[in-house]
Amino acid sequence: MTEIVLKPIGFVRSSRTEPIDDNWDAVESYIEVEKELGEDCLAGLEEFSHVEVIYFFHKVEAGKVVTGSEHPRENPNWPKVGIFAQRKKARPNRLGATVSKIIKIDGRRLFLSSFDAIDGTPVVDIKPVMAEYLPKGEVRQPAWSTEMMKGYWSLPPSPSR
Repeated sequence: MTEIVLKPIGFVRSSRTEPIDDNWDAVESYIEVEKELGEDCLAGLEEFSHVEVIYFFHKVEAGKVVTGSEHPRENPNWPKVGIFAQRKKARPNRLGATVSKIIKIDGRRLFLSSFDAIDGTPVVDIKPVMAEYLPKGEVRQPAWSTEMMKGYWSLPPSPSR
């Protein structure tokens, strides 16, 4: 395969230091953009409600990368699916992508909610979310993925609620 070399445009600063798969909405984080980029590289971004962030799973060892199929989250109750049918961290290029809500911009700091990257994560790119790039029509997914994502953004409701 052709090799591609990327340089981070910034790094995540977060209260979460380990990649735990649930309750990401409780995490406070921001992206600190590198000083080498222009002072106005985030200018105009405040006009958008959301950004898509592309980042590198820096804590995944190259030898742990998955190229075939596995049970999502190693749960045997869910079907084995190929790496490109799940959002596992141990992907061939170890890239993650998340659409997150912009809270505020303070100089070179982009504060986000619903962002699932840990402290120190290298950020490869930031793109504004535009309605025209969102899916047209119904979004379809298997039942196991809905079950898996129940507590991803927030804690699942307790049985007493």
